[in-house]
Amino acid sequence: MKKRVCVFLADGFEEIEGLTVVDLLRRADMEVTTVSVTGTKTIHGAHGIDVQADKLFEEVTYDNQDMAVLPGGMPGTRNLSKHEGVKKVLEQFYREKKYLAAICAAPSVFGKYGMVNGRKATSYPGFEDALVGAEYVYEEVVTDDFIITSRGMGTAIAFALTLIEKLSDKEKADAIAKSILYQK
Repeated sequence: MKKRVCVFLADGFEEIEGLTVVDLLRRADMEVTTVSVTGTKTIHGAHGIDVQADKLFEEVTYDNQDMAVLPGGMPGTRNLSKHEGVKKVLEQFYREKKYLAAICAAPSVFGKYGMVNGRKATSYPGFEDALVGAEYVYEEVVTDDFIITSRGMGTAIAFALTLIEKLSDKEKADAIAKSILYQK
């Protein structure tokens, strides 16, 4: 059965961080749904790129999702942080120990909800204090159990490949990396 991933999009999201995840996970044959939290399917990226989401927040069934992903960017991260529905889904995933992933400024949302307390995590520089209670790690991608965090646009491919590895296996992630000529 295909793994299911929802990627939450809010106005002001970092386009590369959101769409790299969508692209690479779909290449890995995962069912990825872009979810608008704005009430409209057209999302305005942080750099003027409009994206058409697959579904509105209210149209998605979250019980059957395997992972939730938060791209960073400003004011996208703040917009995700203020959305009560996103908060409820993240709390449900956290209780059920389903994968939660965030990149750039978005790990601060996990910090706000106490999800990185006592865990290793990373973020975009300047958001260290927002990861309340976390052991801050200066690495491209940090995995602590079912919580995956990453630093920013420049780490988006490594982040997406880590998500593939967690939802599938290292061989699948390596095959995708090879197919896009990604070298570390």
